Amino acid sequence: MSSKPDKKPDFESALSELEGLVSKLESGDLSLDQSLACFKRGVELTRHCQSVLDEAQKTVELLATNTDEQAGIEASD
Repeated sequence: MSSKPDKKPDFESALSELEGLVSKLESGDLSLDQSLACFKRGVELTRHCQSVLDEAQKTVELLATNTDEQAGIEASD
């Protein structure tokens, strides 16, 4: 039996799963236990998606800063 850590889904997969959970919850056809399980999973997916977006924003800001600095160096040459 393998004891690999759970692999987090990519952003698109997580968002798709989250959309499916919202549809299930909105249908009103789930039991209380099922609704709570879906809600819990939805919170986990939301946090994961937010984390991915935060990292992407940091990367974009870093790249933009580096590009601005590089442009300033080239302009002064």
